[in-house]
Amino acid sequence: MTHAVHDLGGQPAGPIEFAEHERTFFDQRVDAMMRILAHPEHGHYTVDAMRRAVESLPENQYFELGYYERWVRAIKQLVVEKGLLSEDELNCKLAALRSEQRPA
Repeated sequence: MTHAVHDLGGQPAGPIEFAEHERTFFDQRVDAMMRILAHPEHGHYTVDAMRRAVESLPENQYFELGYYERWVRAIKQLVVEKGLLSEDELNCKLAALRSEQRPA
């Protein structure tokens, strides 16, 4: 039986961090996007679809990205899957944002 990258049951995974931490502004924005897009009545996809997208990330991304960074990748995948935005539209917007952030 093949296990998905997120399935670590029974494998050594190191210590679990139980300490509470403040969510960053980035974390809060990603959480808000997910809640809007997966809203039970007015959303575009389900929380289950979100989980599927996170769990389908390639192994290197799954382990290298932080929790909310995984969510961003999943949101991007689902937005494209649902036809809300195209890959080209997302790439153009990201390029525009990056050029705005460059020092003059």
